[in-house]
Amino acid sequence: MTNDKMIRLLMVDDEIKFLETITKRLKLKLFEITSATNGNEAIEAAKKGRFDVAVIDLQMPGIDGVQVLEILKKTHKYLEVIILSGHATIETAVTCTKLGAFKILEKPCDFDKLVDAIKESYEKRLKKKFEHDQERMKQMEALALGQSPLGILKGLAKMDKG
Repeated sequence: MTNDKMIRLLMVDDEIKFLETITKRLKLKLFEITSATNGNEAIEAAKKGRFDVAVIDLQMPGIDGVQVLEILKKTHKYLEVIILSGHATIETAVTCTKLGAFKILEKPCDFDKLVDAIKESYEKRLKKKFEHDQERMKQMEALALGQSPLGILKGLAKMDKG
């Protein structure tokens, strides 16, 4: 049974022992976790489930962390992403930031630092979603004033496309 207050986390790392260990430790902090061992698994998991935060290893065979970050940010508007890397360069960090990564943490990462980063990114996600919902409510209120029911429906359809 899932608790609605739990942060839904997608953990992505090709180092299976690390992934298993960190997943067990994070579950003790009451996170709801789905793990993936490569980029393709992460993308598929994100298609099937809703996540608040993704923690993605930068270097993986096949689809690397930068590519996963880019795909997930395009398809999941409010998902926050933390990149873990033992080999990040300034160039990689700039690329990840431009693509929307919340934070880049160096591996091995202090566990409490990771937990704090997950919580901070979740708060950012909630704030962005709240602001979007507030803006949408303002748009809907403006639509409702002086419009026919058909006009309101057309306006809502237009809002959903944009």
